[in-house]
Amino acid sequence: MRPAHLQAAKAGALIVALACVGCTWLPTPATATPGAGEAVVDDRLFFGRNIPTGGTVTDSAWAVYLAEVVTPRLPSGFTVYRSEGQWRGDDGAIAREAGFVLEVHHPKGQPADSVFEAIAAEYNRRFRQEAVLRARTAAELWLYRSKPR
Repeated sequence: MRPAHLQAAKAGALIVALACVGCTWLPTPATATPGAGEAVVDDRLFFGRNIPTGGTVTDSAWAVYLAEVVTPRLPSGFTVYRSEGQWRGDDGAIAREAGFVLEVHHPKGQPADSVFEAIAAEYNRRFRQEAVLRARTAAELWLYRSKPR
């Protein structure tokens, strides 16, 4: 068995060595150039696929909804991705369901809130939904182009 002071010294040396090694392997954090990003708003709308009276919103029904309702109101573009989630409905029951998230980055005030309200209202009407969730956050946007314009 080693004396306690040798074990403590070795442990201390090991801690110092690991700390120094850790410092040399950590990259310097990148800093953004002030003013490089454009201040925008990020709006996300969450659409559940379960239809309360039975069935689900099919991929083809979703594609038609995007073409007829969303694209004309958001001609500058948007992103859609699939989701899984849960929520408590008006009846108090917890529903777990697949869904879609529609994400739009845009200047503040453009498009108007009424555009998002119309998109949500038509989804609720068309697919007999209780609600569409909208989440809004401030963001910064950088666009990396392959060729300058």
